[in-house]
Amino acid sequence: MRDVETLLEALPYIRAFDGQTVVIKYGGAAMTDDKLKEDFARDVVLLKYVGMNPIVVHGGGPDITKYMERLGMEVRFHEGLRVSDEATVEVAKMVLVGKQNKDIVLRLNRHGQSAVGICGDDGCLFRVRKAAMDVDIGMVGEIEHVDVDVLNHIAQDYIPVIASVGADPEGNSYNVNADTAAGAIAEAMDAFKVIFLTDVEAWLDEDGGRISQATAAEVRERIAQVSGGMRPKLEACVHALGGGVENAHIVDGRRPHSLLLELFTDEGIGTKLWP
Repeated sequence: MRDVETLLEALPYIRAFDGQTVVIKYGGAAMTDDKLKEDFARDVVLLKYVGMNPIVVHGGGPDITKYMERLGMEVRFHEGLRVSDEATVEVAKMVLVGKQNKDIVLRLNRHGQSAVGICGDDGCLFRVRKAAMDVDIGMVGEIEHVDVDVLNHIAQDYIPVIASVGADPEGNSYNVNADTAAGAIAEAMDAFKVIFLTDVEAWLDEDGGRISQATAAEVRERIAQVSGGMRPKLEACVHALGGGVENAHIVDGRRPHSLLLELFTDEGIGTKLWP
């Protein structure tokens, strides 16, 4: 009976989300554990089958770090962002575009929905400029413009899978944080939801408890106390919500089928943010 109850619980959400665009930032453990990779692919394919329009934006941080260490390159982060020189960007493009992107596309294809892999360079999807930071972190870009026509053409028939690299008008390549890219794409596409998979339970309070819901104003009040990889996620959430996205979610990607549990159950499992 529990299976029937679960289906009935999901029904109103499936009805409400029909035809809606959801941007999913894919990263962390969900990209490194073989079982979680399969779970994620099945979840995204199911979203497409029930009438939603999923767009996957992926990082590849652990793999980038692994290959940099193999090459004897220094790995540094500042406020959750990878410090990137030209050599780092070259490695990031090889890992993200040449390896991770195609692995995700093949897995989605195998589970029953055709996917197309692209990066910010393809079709001039992203126009990027160097990120303005208080500390110079090198060739790290922020997105000035997203060409939604490219995504709309692909999303009509396929699941877009986007690697988070891009270039400026002069052709200089930049490493673009995948959280930032997901937020920018969600805003540009007028997405219904943007979901960030991470390696913690959710956004946590000072005592380590899950913050189940919050507003963008509450995030802005508390973001100065947030550090590490959670900070760019929350900043991307606030940016997307300010641009018209209805909800942003931060979800534990280490849990099997975390996407479905967050979207199609009454209580959810992560943090849900409102404008």
